[in-house]
Amino acid sequence: MPEPTSSTSPTPTPSTSTGQGSSRAPSHTSSGPGRVLVAVYAVFALAASARAVVQIATNFHEAPVAYLLSGFSAAVYVVATVALARGGTAARRVAWCACTVEFLGVVTVGIFSLVDRAAFPDATVWSVFGRGYAFIPLVLPIIGLLWLRRTGRARRA
Repeated sequence: MPEPTSSTSPTPTPSTSTGQGSSRAPSHTSSGPGRVLVAVYAVFALAASARAVVQIATNFHEAPVAYLLSGFSAAVYVVATVALARGGTAARRVAWCACTVEFLGVVTVGIFSLVDRAAFPDATVWSVFGRGYAFIPLVLPIIGLLWLRRTGRARRA
């Protein structure tokens, strides 16, 4: 029976071809604590989407501005969730934009919902700075932006 022959040069692998492992820095936006952040964003995306669909489908005539803002906030949460989960350069830029829009939206709607209560006869996710959601909508984009900043530094290091 013939003995199997082996080649003298091993097949190069990413770790052996350069001697230092992969040259591409891993995306950290959805690893470690980032997984919890993505999960919280996913919960808010689902909750805000469900709320917006019900509000728009059943009572749109009662508070169209508030309900459209609920729909907009849902879209922002979906975009942020996907961008944070994907990582990568383009997704990080999208996540930065989504978290910034989210923060500005929460602050703007929060102020207007306090100043002109008649314009917001029904609550949105962002009304009164997210009071109906334990102010998580106010804190979440700040945490998201800080996480993007921290993982961005790790990618450059």
